[in-house]
Amino acid sequence: MRLRDVVDLGTSHSWSLQRATADDGREVFVKAADGASGVLAAEAAGLRWLAEAGPDAPVVEVLEAGERRLVLPWLEPGVPTARTAERFGRELAAMHAASPGAYGAPWEGYIADLPLDNTLDEGPWPRWYAERRLAPFLRRAAGDLGADGVRLVERVIEEIDVLAGAAEPPARIHGDLWSGNLRWTPDRAVLIDPAAHGGHRESDLAMLALFGAPEMDRIVAAYDEAAPLAPGWRDRVPLHQLHPLLVHVALYGVSYRIATIEAAVGALG
Repeated sequence: MRLRDVVDLGTSHSWSLQRATADDGREVFVKAADGASGVLAAEAAGLRWLAEAGPDAPVVEVLEAGERRLVLPWLEPGVPTARTAERFGRELAAMHAASPGAYGAPWEGYIADLPLDNTLDEGPWPRWYAERRLAPFLRRAAGDLGADGVRLVERVIEEIDVLAGAAEPPARIHGDLWSGNLRWTPDRAVLIDPAAHGGHRESDLAMLALFGAPEMDRIVAAYDEAAPLAPGWRDRVPLHQLHPLLVHVALYGVSYRIATIEAAVGALG
């Protein structure tokens, strides 16, 4: 794909961001890496895999993907409304319900530019989450968490089977669903920039709540109407937020220490 009228939008992690016009006249969004990187390939694979959930999956289309460039449609911004929030809640529930049959994913994963262990596993989810998400990032974050913080997260790992609630089938989840990765257009809300994998559906909702999202109550209500959440799901929100908070400690250091410790305490009840 040839691009013209390229406008620099700055950088994010280890890649640059651009707006451009494609040779067919479409406005596009471009992520570009200086060197070969598995990050963009993983993002493209995740977007395409999420889109396999069905024609109404709320996922941005991949126009072009390579080792050094990812091209997506330019999404015209819209204002969050009750209608678009409720639509997103229903569409997210349907995407989750298209179970991939296993936890993990058939590609090397990343969150930001940190590697994620996507080893495929039929479960159970609590041990997969503890071994593939919590433990690796606890090692990365240990220096900033301190001994007391590390011990709290270790307790969560030890007690994960009790804390995780009733078993659920693997869900097709976004995996990094903070509010910045939910783009509101005039017609709907669309997912971008996933760390997609087979996981627990409560993880996406917990991540969306972590830093706050517009119309969150309407999203959850529509989701719960379409696919009722298991009893006690609100009590498990800190458990599901613990992984992204550990990621933030690994990326940004001690400024996320208190929030991570509070999530571990909340998970333990």
